Amino acid sequence: MTTDTALLDFTITPNAHPMAEAERLKAFENLGFGTLFTDHMTVIQWDIDKGWHSAEVKARAPFQIDPAASVLHYAQEIFEGMKAYRTPDGRITLFRPEENARRFNKSAARMAMPDVPEDLFLKAVEELVKIDAKWVPEGEGSLYLRPFMFASETFLGVRPSRQYIFCVIASPVGPYFKGGGKPVTLWVSEDFTRAGPGGTGAAKCGGNYAGSLLAQAEATKRGCDQVVFLDAAEHRWVEELGGMNVFFVMNDGSVVTPPLAGTILPGITRASIIKLATENGLNVVERPYSFEEWQNDATSGKLREAFACGTAAVVAAIGTVRHAGGEFVIGNAGTGMETEKLRNQLTGIQRGTVADSHGWVKDVTLA
Repeated sequence: MTTDTALLDFTITPNAHPMAEAERLKAFENLGFGTLFTDHMTVIQWDIDKGWHSAEVKARAPFQIDPAASVLHYAQEIFEGMKAYRTPDGRITLFRPEENARRFNKSAARMAMPDVPEDLFLKAVEELVKIDAKWVPEGEGSLYLRPFMFASETFLGVRPSRQYIFCVIASPVGPYFKGGGKPVTLWVSEDFTRAGPGGTGAAKCGGNYAGSLLAQAEATKRGCDQVVFLDAAEHRWVEELGGMNVFFVMNDGSVVTPPLAGTILPGITRASIIKLATENGLNVVERPYSFEEWQNDATSGKLREAFACGTAAVVAAIGTVRHAGGEFVIGNAGTGMETEKLRNQLTGIQRGTVADSHGWVKDVTLA
């Protein structure tokens, strides 16, 4: 069933009991990540007979779902991560939101879920940002946006659901990693894998993250910020972190990053970094990179810098890598020149302090 989304109007009902302004401003003094939420949410329904319908912006509240709702049993669920920024001149912007819409639908296709038309996805996000505009922090903070969709049909048969709920919620956030921009420490998991060929590694679905939590807990126990996953077949090739892509900066001016081959999430930040690095004169090579090679290159000095990237942390320098056999450091275990340059370029574009020559930034019209 398809829907003419141009004819789909949003019913907007402001929250009758928003957070008190003094309480909100107090919470803004110490923003963490993903623990504080705005007053509203966007919700749209889909079913096999009607298509998309009942688009609402309303007070954020719990869902009422049946204990037999499909998502609770078969994990038909996908999500996105994106941010709204407040620029120095007071505008509110989104960074490459159409790419989030496209990736969302690629995830939906892999999980046998309906497409959310791009215009509907973008309108759902923008309507929430408009009504909760005061929740977009100034300075280094941002408003993290979480569009997601889950199967809501009540049944216990193993087949795609015939009903879904699409929702967008928002959370004002500060730095993803404690300590701000200091280099992170990684744990290389040699016992657990994130995804295998033919699986859901390229989809942004909750199951991928659920499967990474034990490995992440192991990393935390080892005093590390994030886990690194190797490939499922040989346990040899570096793939990605628990929620971030990874880059390696060599002493010959080349930058290596693992290729997208169905087991790695195609990061929007990753694609942006590749574009900026290439424009900076760096030779970006997408190729398999082994854990053994990583260790050898770090020891020899061939590897100058390494960093991880994603929507939440943007760009995070990698300082120390720990594994079952010991640990090694990259460069001087600090933030390298290319890492810092790319981070400043990207965050500058996102926040409106660096010219956007790519058309990546979209203004949200508040009036």
